[in-house]
Amino acid sequence: MNFVEELRWRGMIHDMMPGTEEQLQKEMTSAYVGIDPTADSLHIGHLVSVMMLKHFQRAGHRPIALVGGATGMIGDPSMKSAERNLLDETTLRHNQDSIKKQLAKFLDFDSDAPNAAKLVNNYDWMKEYSFLHFIRDIGKHITVNYMMAKDSVKKRLSSESSVGMSFTEFSYQLLQGYDFLYLYKHENCRLQMGGSDQWGNITTGTELIRRKEGGEAYALTCPLITKADGGKFGKTESGNVWLDRRYTSPYKFYQFWLNVSDADAARYIKIFTALPQEEVEALIQEQEAAPHLRPLQKRLAKEVTTMVHSIEDYEAAVEASNILFGNSTSEALKKLDEETLLAVFEGVPQFEISRDEIVEGVKAVDLLTEKASVFPSKGEMKKLVQSGGVSINKEKLVAFDEMIYAGHLLDGKYLLVQKGKKNYFLLIAK
Repeated sequence: MNFVEELRWRGMIHDMMPGTEEQLQKEMTSAYVGIDPTADSLHIGHLVSVMMLKHFQRAGHRPIALVGGATGMIGDPSMKSAERNLLDETTLRHNQDSIKKQLAKFLDFDSDAPNAAKLVNNYDWMKEYSFLHFIRDIGKHITVNYMMAKDSVKKRLSSESSVGMSFTEFSYQLLQGYDFLYLYKHENCRLQMGGSDQWGNITTGTELIRRKEGGEAYALTCPLITKADGGKFGKTESGNVWLDRRYTSPYKFYQFWLNVSDADAARYIKIFTALPQEEVEALIQEQEAAPHLRPLQKRLAKEVTTMVHSIEDYEAAVEASNILFGNSTSEALKKLDEETLLAVFEGVPQFEISRDEIVEGVKAVDLLTEKASVFPSKGEMKKLVQSGGVSINKEKLVAFDEMIYAGHLLDGKYLLVQKGKKNYFLLIAK
């Protein structure tokens, strides 16, 4: 597999330094991507560079994931309008361990193969490096003029914000450049990859290697991912879409990919999956022939959810979706765990009801009119029950005065009421 060709058809190359492709064709090469450890989970914005590492390893090369423990304490000025909070070492180590577990789903760290992936943390080589040694050994090789010419610096200095740019942030590109130099010397790393906003930082590294070591190093960046409508990729109303289920449930994760637009699905399936070109092109043709069936979105959601979570989580998410949008059964509903149940029915009207009354037993008509105002009147409810339009926990209500007991509660706590085809209500016993 030719790595550059693979990225090219997937639309994953923005800039590439001359000689990069020749280097990769000549020998097995080590390349790294930097990951910011400001949280103990990656979000889907990180997935582009992680997929680059995955393809790199598939092509027979050696991927290195660098967790920026030292640089994370400073903050990269690229694309930022303000400085970030600094992290302590305990937090950084915890975040690093969590990130490695997630990366292990994409990269092979454990095999005996010469191209097994490696995780490094730049804090390990920066923590003992004194400021005096750094500015003497590294600082003298890169001029201020060179650093000032970088877009990330120019944008911050010319912005209308009166905050300006601290020396700490200004020095960021030197630190990142030193990372590349360190990995070049200690891991024979010849290539750094990242988002297009990192081009300035990466080329500072190649320049440092050239000036200090007389060596050849290379740079390759991918485009920053956007949505077709110009909106920010990976953001929802509740914030980032995370890879950790504690922050984004597998159901919500699956729904994010399932709900992307047709134009975005055609791009994302190339970037966020390892599906071969012929299969992707066949799916795109299927989509054009029958867009209402959404084969692209369905396959994209399946591939990414399975890769990040598991096939079981994907199947549970599909089943949960059918509960809301399909004709699923009460058995499927009862199988849902509480987290998924609440994720599926987030945003539907909720009512609190008394657990004691449910334990004693309550007539459905009293429950849905007096205890919870699902219906404005008993007459309206009676009419809809008679026409088969009311369900509790996905089972049709046969009689409007049927008794409801504690045994009906899902997870010992919830009742799902469906009124007509599309109106759901969640009753919570407390």
